[in-house]
Amino acid sequence: MRIVSILIALLVTIGLYLFIFERDRLTGQDQTDANAESQEDFAPPAQKATQDARAVAVVARHSVARILDSAVVLRGETEAARTVQVTAETNGRVINEPLRKGTTVSAGQELCALDRGTRDSSLAQAHAALSEAEVALANARKLAAGGYASETQILSAEAGVESARAAVAQVQRDIENLSITAPFAGLLESDTAELGTYLTAGAPCAMVIQLDPIKLVGYASETDVNKIKPGALADARLISGETVQGNVTFLSRSADPATRTFRVEVEVPNPDFAIRDGQTVEIAISSAGVEAHLVPQSALTLDDEGRIGLRLVGEDSRTQFAPVTVLRDTREGIWVAGLPEKADIITVGQEFVRAGVLVEPHFDTPDAAMPETDIQTEATQ
Repeated sequence: MRIVSILIALLVTIGLYLFIFERDRLTGQDQTDANAESQEDFAPPAQKATQDARAVAVVARHSVARILDSAVVLRGETEAARTVQVTAETNGRVINEPLRKGTTVSAGQELCALDRGTRDSSLAQAHAALSEAEVALANARKLAAGGYASETQILSAEAGVESARAAVAQVQRDIENLSITAPFAGLLESDTAELGTYLTAGAPCAMVIQLDPIKLVGYASETDVNKIKPGALADARLISGETVQGNVTFLSRSADPATRTFRVEVEVPNPDFAIRDGQTVEIAISSAGVEAHLVPQSALTLDDEGRIGLRLVGEDSRTQFAPVTVLRDTREGIWVAGLPEKADIITVGQEFVRAGVLVEPHFDTPDAAMPETDIQTEATQ
């Protein structure tokens, strides 16, 4: 009885094994075919289109390259052409009424006048000493002619004359420095020294800035600096919306050690002083033009390697991927480079195809354009 129970258990085990693990082979169905059918049902539209060789409907556009005036766009600020802190070169008390900040001054205009003090007496004394030295020199030469004076005495007398002349020139220069003048035409950025203020040598009298012409200063990156040339035309837009135009006057050869950028200066006429020092400005510097295509932003896509580009209708109506470089973003679309001169760009349905897929392009025209919903529906069938 015990042997019979064991045999029955073995038969039941064998039967369960065959029913569970060998059922497909016993019934004549191939598991591989079933898996293939399952994978085919869940394959993406692009893979289905490639396997079935059925054309996927897309919307495309005939595009011809155009020359795009590429520009290097910099953000910067306005800067006065010249800024000088005018200081005193001698000591004295201010004796004139101050000029208020914002006043327009011309080159050489007096800003601060200092009291002469006893300088007139010093000048008279220096002139008297000079006369005395000249008489001493004349006497020494007469004595030398008669053999009563040596050559050393003549040289000493000549040195006395030169020293007296230097003293006169020094006093005269000190008197000239009593009038502190503007070094160039511009605007006063500060009040001049107040009446009665005692100035010493090096003390500030006023600050003068020159705003005509004015400089626009920006900083170019390492990738853009080679596109900029001195003398290049530049358009600029101020924060107020005003636009101005000038030329590049300076391009730094040394990078800023902190930002690794290069200083760029543009000179712009400013006769009415409408542009102020320190305003924010956006500078567009023209450079050599490049061939580019204007495409909708929605047409851009990525390939399997993560490169940004466009899908094109190639030969035999099969798609191709072309990596592109984005040059400029506008309201009308995006300007890109890297495409051939003429290209058929897929603008709708590019996400449902991949390289080598057979497509049926419908070129967008004002009269015929295929809705995106129809494209998606047809591509997934």
